[in-house]
Amino acid sequence: MHHSSSSSSMTAEESTRGVAVEKLETVKKWGINTYKCTKQMISERFGRGSRTVDLELEAQIEVLRDTKRKYESVLRLARALTNHFYNMVQTQHALGDTFADLSQKSPELRDEFGYNAETQKLLCKNGETLLGAINFFVSSINTLVNKTMEDTLMTIKLYENARLEFDAYRSDLEELSLGPRDAVAMARIDAAQQQYQLQKEKYERLRSDVIIKLKFLEENKVKVMHKQLLLFHNAISAYFAGNQQQLEQTLKQFNIKLRPPGADKPSWLEEQ
Repeated sequence: MHHSSSSSSMTAEESTRGVAVEKLETVKKWGINTYKCTKQMISERFGRGSRTVDLELEAQIEVLRDTKRKYESVLRLARALTNHFYNMVQTQHALGDTFADLSQKSPELRDEFGYNAETQKLLCKNGETLLGAINFFVSSINTLVNKTMEDTLMTIKLYENARLEFDAYRSDLEELSLGPRDAVAMARIDAAQQQYQLQKEKYERLRSDVIIKLKFLEENKVKVMHKQLLLFHNAISAYFAGNQQQLEQTLKQFNIKLRPPGADKPSWLEEQ
């Protein structure tokens, strides 16, 4: 009985020791990788180390980052327009109610207050319709910028990290290859060659992922913006031309459904 207990205790100790060794090895590898990458980064920054350059891909990445900054500006301004316009519509609503109340209480100006109340009510209705269109525009641009573009930029970040790791292990292999060729040195070169190959495959895989995502992102961006810019133009034009029928037709064309009155936020849209 005592022997069985001792065996169990030894097995538990061996298991714990195995986990500790594995964790230590992971930390060691992480430390070596971090050291190599930091060394490579510093070498590149001070112009002493070489880096792998894909001019065409890097140009496309820079275009994406610039495009995202510009679209973020459009999104910020569109949100500001929504808030300002929402406040105006709320003011028109309150003004219309006041005119309607005064029409009932001022017999001598009943008609004048009455048709002003009707005008404000119509403006308010059209304003809510336009807000539905603008909110749909804002929602779509937000998805494009903060989800679709951001997803591609996350893959680009992984690619850029992989590029740094690849160059770090490439530089390490080149440095070892210039040294002595004794048995110990050759073993190190072989190990470095294996690591270099792994990093190269990772780099090339992520490079391919970035190229594919950039292609699909561009196609999606053109498709989304074509629709949204047409919506924005048609809705704004119809509203300021006072064309209520065209404004409502625009929302139907883009499958935008207004929420019933009573919502206390400028969010009248529901995409079908």
